[in-house]
Amino acid sequence: MRRALELAAVAEAAGEVPVGALLIRGEEALAEGWNCPIGESDPTAHAEIRALRAAGAALGNYRLPGTTLYVTMEPCPMCAGALVHARVGRLVFGAPDPRAGAAGTVFDLVRSTELNHRLDVIGGVLEPECRELVQAFFRARRG
Repeated sequence: MRRALELAAVAEAAGEVPVGALLIRGEEALAEGWNCPIGESDPTAHAEIRALRAAGAALGNYRLPGTTLYVTMEPCPMCAGALVHARVGRLVFGAPDPRAGAAGTVFDLVRSTELNHRLDVIGGVLEPECRELVQAFFRARRG
């Protein structure tokens, strides 16, 4: 999660909402990403999606079983759906998202029995640091 926080800082420095993600398998870091929908003019350029895309390209496979995604903020519905489709095994997130969290806070797409794959979920890892990063970003923007 510390590396995900570093990646979130990259997003923040670029004027993006500070969210960072790291995808690992065992002890190996497969891919990482940070938010950049503004800079890429792409509403899907969330940290999680960018990490999944990079891992898929590196491995030559869109299925990523046996992997764990570390992300500083609970995934939104789009990202949660992508994690399910990629067959990610476990999700570890920092701060819950009370507006759009899709890993148990508002929705629970990643553990839905209606879908063909479910993830193990651990939330609240380094939560105070992850939450403060996002809150400070929005405080600064509101001036």
